[in-house]
Amino acid sequence: MSEVILDTITGKSTATTITIGSTPVVSASANSMTIRGEGSNQTSIQQGLAKAWVFALDNVISDDFNIASTTDNDTGDYTFTFTSAMGNANFAVTAMVNEDSNLNVYNWGRATTSYNLAIKNSSGTSSDKNTGSITHGDLA
Repeated sequence: MSEVILDTITGKSTATTITIGSTPVVSASANSMTIRGEGSNQTSIQQGLAKAWVFALDNVISDDFNIASTTDNDTGDYTFTFTSAMGNANFAVTAMVNEDSNLNVYNWGRATTSYNLAIKNSSGTSSDKNTGSITHGDLA
């Protein structure tokens, strides 16, 4: 078995491909990197990663990535503020409530620096609950 130990791989041009055997597994060029996914599909590392996520217990952040703070606006109404802003307000938020299957989480008020979540039951009554969310989109 062979072992290669190094600190830097430098390509001969601005676009570099790393190949294992006869399979190209990583391709890189200016501000873009893709990795071999299922079959021959390529996955963009920049586009495929979550840009922020948070888990908050009663509006107190217990763990997060790229979330600077949370604000309790009212019962079941929270604003999450990014540490690093998004490139625009067209990003996706997936959210959940981990305590009650009779509640819905609504995402609204997306801005480059923050987004809101509202937690309500089927009759529209707001509720404070533990919540988590993941954000996908482009950073500024």
